[in-house]
Amino acid sequence: MLKEPESLRTARAVNHARATLMAGFTTVRDLGTEGAGYADVGLKQAIEQGLIPGPRMQIATRALVATGSYGPKSADPLFAAKGAEEADGPDLVSAARRQMGAGADVVKLYGDYRWRAGEESRPTYTEAELRAVVEAAHAAGRTVSVHASTPEGMRRAVMAGADTIEHGNGGTPEIFRLMRERNVALCPTLAATDSISRYRGWNGQAPEPAAVTEKRTSFAAALAARVPMCMGGDVGVYAHGDNAREMELMAAYGMRPADVLIAATSGNARLFRLSDRLGAVKPGHLADLVAVEGDPTADLSAVRAVRLVMKNGEIVRER
Repeated sequence: MLKEPESLRTARAVNHARATLMAGFTTVRDLGTEGAGYADVGLKQAIEQGLIPGPRMQIATRALVATGSYGPKSADPLFAAKGAEEADGPDLVSAARRQMGAGADVVKLYGDYRWRAGEESRPTYTEAELRAVVEAAHAAGRTVSVHASTPEGMRRAVMAGADTIEHGNGGTPEIFRLMRERNVALCPTLAATDSISRYRGWNGQAPEPAAVTEKRTSFAAALAARVPMCMGGDVGVYAHGDNAREMELMAAYGMRPADVLIAATSGNARLFRLSDRLGAVKPGHLADLVAVEGDPTADLSAVRAVRLVMKNGEIVRER
């Protein structure tokens, strides 16, 4: 974002899209371009037109953040790099509509974040601000995704009517029960936390970093509360094409392998309002099929042994 032009980042995205499809992921939800403007719109169109191989995409374009809360930042705020569009109050709804008009299928907001480096995350948008965006997005037939890791940030998003909460690191049993009651799904992004911890020197052995322990605890609480669970690991924190890493961790953290597979297929299709044509093998649905060697209901690592990928009835990988 700081050092590469948008054109170079878009070229990288072409390779990332192909790697994702070859790994057996035929549909993705991309929740923000991190400073690459509306490049995801063009990438999605190029895939739809058959110009490049890749998964069908649900996109969020620039995403929305409260003024001053998101970076990366420089020493001089006037020259801060903007990873998302800043908007607040009444302007927030206008920004959401502007992004939808430009191509966003999903409205993504950052419901909590750090105001300055070294601080803990705190709620950014008020419940009323979030509710206004949810109302506008739902009226336009879009879903709303909220980045939130603090209990209060999560609570505001749930009460405002968000469709999914991303991360939920600090979620409590009470918050997860509320999510269950209001049918708000959790996208836990276990692989993102695991990856960041490893980048910082953790070798995967005991003792775990506090962030990993917190993630295990919150995920267990979400499972206990029977929160609707989507599968998405915040790919990009780790390599595109390695998407199965999230599925493996969901099983390692206590989710039945069969339930992980459901979350990654019919579960995600339902949550993203695509179940009329995706997520199941039955007449009338698009022919998206993945064949793997082994039994992933017994050992989820089998999803990495991809032998065939079919998208829209066309074989795109076979070996």
